[in-house]
Amino acid sequence: MIWNELEALRRRENGKRGWVEVQTPLIYDQRLWELSRHWEKFRENMDLIPEADHTYSIKPMNCPGHMWLYNARLHSYRDLPLRYAEAAPLHRNELAGALHGLTRVRKVTQDDGHAFVTREQIEDEIFACLDHAKYLYDLFDLVPRFELSTRPENRLGTDEEWDFTEGALRAALERRGLEYAVNEGDGAFYGPKIDLHMEDALGRAWQVGTIQLDSGTPQRLGCTYMTAENTEATPYVIHRALFGSFERFIGILTEHYAGAFPFWLAPVQIRVIPVGEGHLEAARALAAKVDDYRVDIAEPSETIGKRIRAAELEKIPFVVVLGDRESEESLAIRERGGEQTQESLASFVARLAKLKP
Repeated sequence: MIWNELEALRRRENGKRGWVEVQTPLIYDQRLWELSRHWEKFRENMDLIPEADHTYSIKPMNCPGHMWLYNARLHSYRDLPLRYAEAAPLHRNELAGALHGLTRVRKVTQDDGHAFVTREQIEDEIFACLDHAKYLYDLFDLVPRFELSTRPENRLGTDEEWDFTEGALRAALERRGLEYAVNEGDGAFYGPKIDLHMEDALGRAWQVGTIQLDSGTPQRLGCTYMTAENTEATPYVIHRALFGSFERFIGILTEHYAGAFPFWLAPVQIRVIPVGEGHLEAARALAAKVDDYRVDIAEPSETIGKRIRAAELEKIPFVVVLGDRESEESLAIRERGGEQTQESLASFVARLAKLKP
């Protein structure tokens, strides 16, 4: 349920912000990874599929596939920015000792995106990605720490190009008024990046989102567009993942909320508790009237006190107790962490509608 809510949020916000949903293959020929230079940099972490005359790999990242997709048609400067989004499962051959719950896994599902832009569009597009990140993290009351990771020793491209791309990321961060640390030498081999870190409830720091600027990979894969002067140019590509990975993000949220998820994200949002067997049909009828939400019924197999206590331990946002004295005009509603109050069904439903993001 949590996964589905995050995916719905991802799709909704991408649609609002001009990202086109795409699907690309899970398996590619070794030659694509050689062209992108991931083969020499990332081969040990790839799950390989050897064939008689080819070696294939289950993809560990989406970017070369999105650039291959971009190349499927001709583009002009009028097409840009062109934004591809895909939450595809990625596989990385992590060492067993590095695996840790949901926060370090071999199968990763990123809320991935790649924006193809002109040189002049870079700062505005990075700014828009930062704005998108702020909106998402504010929904979860998460406070990210921003880190600008600069050119590593083992890198591709000229110093002049790195000066430009690092400067573009700095300009977007400063325009947004964000404080940031500089992590010298920790950029990707193809370009600098803004990493977004946050702490869970146990004080552990995790990298969640990332925004990266890439000039080298689209050049190596032959991505081009026609300029206003009718000349051929290579677009820049902004790599963007804001949840980072669904698996890790859900792990961090579980710690962050200590299981007490906000109403819109809670796996069970409403629990109806009939006092006795005679109230079970009325409980089912009530549940059917709030079936826009995730609702279940605690049938009367235990005492009313035990069932209320179980709902508290499970951190259900709302519990509705239904007995002889309750009706649609006067329901006994207990909000998580609060006292039981009386409220009409119409008023309750109107209140729930305001709890959606």
